[in-house]
Amino acid sequence: MKRLLIMIVRFYQRYISPLKPPTCRFEPTCSNYFIQALEKHGLLKGLFLGLRRVVRCNPLSKGGYDPVPEEFSFKLRRR
Repeated sequence: MKRLLIMIVRFYQRYISPLKPPTCRFEPTCSNYFIQALEKHGLLKGLFLGLRRVVRCNPLSKGGYDPVPEEFSFKLRRR
């Protein structure tokens, strides 16, 4: 299942993302973050982290550098 999600994100990166103007406010991009989170933390934790990041990426967000955490936590990081 983790591999399937990674394939879906890669499909998005290759075929859908190039058709849209860049809008991600974070580094690494949300799609790269999603893949890194899945690879580092596994399916459930990676899915949670990836979805949480996508929800945070909006016009009201400052964005900036936001790497995948080394240790998983349900707590939100404050900036």
